[in-house]
Amino acid sequence: MMNQETTLSPPTEDTEKNWQQTIRAWFHPRVITMLFFGFSAGIPILLIFSSLSLWLREAGVSRSAVTFFSWAALGYSFKFVWAPLVDTLPLPFLTKRLGRRRGWLLLAQGAVITAICLMALTNPAAGHSSLVYMALAAVMLGFSSATQDIVIDAYRIECAPEEMQALLSSTYIAGYRIGMLVAGAGALYLASWFGTSKEVYSYAAWQYSYLCMAAVMLVGVATTLLIPEPATNVKNYDYPASYYLRFLLLFACTVAAFITVFFLTSDTVNMFNGMARGLTSTAPETPGPSGPLLSFLAEAARLIAALFCALLTAILLMRNNLVDGSMVTQTYINPVLDFFKRYGLETALLLLVLVGFYRISDIVLGVIANVFYQDMGFSKATIASVIKTFGLFMTLLGGFLGGTLTVRYGVMKILFLGALLSSATNLLFMLLANAGNNVPLLYLVISADNLSGGIATTAFVAFLASLTNISFTAVQYAIFSSLMTLLPKLIGGYSGTMVSNWGYQQFFLLTAVMGIPVLVLIWLAGKRLQ
Repeated sequence: MMNQETTLSPPTEDTEKNWQQTIRAWFHPRVITMLFFGFSAGIPILLIFSSLSLWLREAGVSRSAVTFFSWAALGYSFKFVWAPLVDTLPLPFLTKRLGRRRGWLLLAQGAVITAICLMALTNPAAGHSSLVYMALAAVMLGFSSATQDIVIDAYRIECAPEEMQALLSSTYIAGYRIGMLVAGAGALYLASWFGTSKEVYSYAAWQYSYLCMAAVMLVGVATTLLIPEPATNVKNYDYPASYYLRFLLLFACTVAAFITVFFLTSDTVNMFNGMARGLTSTAPETPGPSGPLLSFLAEAARLIAALFCALLTAILLMRNNLVDGSMVTQTYINPVLDFFKRYGLETALLLLVLVGFYRISDIVLGVIANVFYQDMGFSKATIASVIKTFGLFMTLLGGFLGGTLTVRYGVMKILFLGALLSSATNLLFMLLANAGNNVPLLYLVISADNLSGGIATTAFVAFLASLTNISFTAVQYAIFSSLMTLLPKLIGGYSGTMVSNWGYQQFFLLTAVMGIPVLVLIWLAGKRLQ
């Protein structure tokens, strides 16, 4: 259940005391712990995306091959599939020695470091086989990093009471952003300092840079070893070891079926996409679905087919008694049923819709943001200094304000405030689109956008934590975190098409309007949760 909201009242001695307690709470050991965990979680993602893309391009890898590496991050989108394993499977030696959460954390962080080192030891310019090894290492990094995220999210919810979740979320987000800065700008700076460039490629420079990133991950390992296991984390492992091994085998077979179907259908989908592009180019004014829409439908059909085959594989193996049925029910079905039982069907569906739509305004805009800045004529140096560096500090400030205000006034009020600000600040982008290359206005827009984004994200993460049952922490939060980006990213894929058809000003107005239904959803959810 949500906390009771704090009502606004004139300043009193008690009010000042409450503010002092809120400020002191920032220095709580669990709050500081989440800063380091956030840093550890923010390191891997850019080593798969932007930093790796630049490395591959400098190595002479084709653009089509570079885009192939984006599949390495699929683990972030489907982490809810194996999140139940984190809640269910005990690890030999580690679980007994460190506890359930810390044992899985150490395993995931060790896998992250290993994957980064494997990438560092692979020269993508050495030939096709080296490129395959690099892809496998990148997939391992995405999978292990998503696993680390699952455990950190569960630890954050379990290690402190609900009233502290906003502060934990705020410092986690701050650490995450700092980690992304280190893995993004920091890795590129190191690679350049070690002697590589677009004109003169140096494998050794990238190797040393990635090895430094692997060493930086030791911050997370040290944090895992120093912190205690959550006091509320009680898990009884009632099944024999063979049951867990068979359960793990079921998961492996299901994943193998998904991967096999997904990649076996790639040639068919590519051929269909080529035909769709040909139809669009030869008859651009012919009524009917466009090439991009047909390509999207083909990719969606491919994904659905792979998921169907994976589900069919799991059902067949279960019917042949590979695993105990009660174990599957406890692991996958009970967490979902628990959520609907606690809130009731109508309220649960309302909350899920809110989770799926809350970030739609800022994510849809964010997909096209970098292209917009380039189209406005801002240089790379300006984008790096204003948007990346200055924007980071404004996000951290927003996270600090969001955490403090949420503790003081309650989750739902600041959740509403964050959604309102995120929607309203999108209107400032209309001014920037009209003004063009105006650096002072860019500072204003980035300040407002990142500040509101920090407030909204902090309140939203605290809200998700409040919806999670401590008995199914990893599973339920993984479902929420996957759902919150699914629809926005799907719509964001069409942001370029919308800009081409309507222009930037109309597009930014649309993203602002998208936030209005979210405000209604928050109001309805607040009434039901009271």
